[in-house]
Amino acid sequence: MEELIQRINELARKAKTSGLTDEEMEERNELRRKYIASFKESMRDQLQHIKYVGDEENEKV
Repeated sequence: MEELIQRINELARKAKTSGLTDEEMEERNELRRKYIASFKESMRDQLQHIKYVGDEENEKV
């Protein structure tokens, strides 16, 4: 994941300074899609493991 982020940042810096070729734009878009998909998967996993504490307290009473 770290390599993915580094490459995205490299392309972002290059886009700001000298611009990107069509191939680099495609690579950047694909890397961004992969990053977003990974982020969403991680977020879903975290949300699935969250437990509302209030539910447990009400059940014990």
